Amino acid sequence: MAANTSKYAIKPFNNDPFVGHLSTPVSDSAWVRDYLKKLPINRSGLSTLQRGLEIGAAHGFFLIGPFAKLGPLRNSDFSNLAALASAIGLIFIAKAGMRLYGMAVFPKDKKSSNPLETYSGWADLAKGFMKGGAVGALGAFVFLEIFRLFGL
Repeated sequence: MAANTSKYAIKPFNNDPFVGHLSTPVSDSAWVRDYLKKLPINRSGLSTLQRGLEIGAAHGFFLIGPFAKLGPLRNSDFSNLAALASAIGLIFIAKAGMRLYGMAVFPKDKKSSNPLETYSGWADLAKGFMKGGAVGALGAFVFLEIFRLFGL
């Protein structure tokens, strides 16, 4: 006796069980689709460098916190400086990963209307990510140092 899948919230995408994707209230809702369209990686009208700057700034700003509060130097006077160096190091590693992905997947001479489907597009995204991440981490470092000066 087969179960009636129409009454369940999770079902195969487009009712095709061979697609390998499930349609859930989260993955198939208009709200989630609109939210994902507004993220910098999917937003239209931005160059790949601008997308990288925005994504990098957000990541750099929030990466410094775990290093400052959970790192091995968390109880020293240099915890924020060590966190800044660690965050920028991790951003550099992520930039290298983006760059390697672009080199491995897209040939240099490939042309596409979507810049994220080209080698140079991923190179620009990685460049912007590194610059934005360093600025974001530096901004968070300044905030943490100001809070430290005022004893917060």
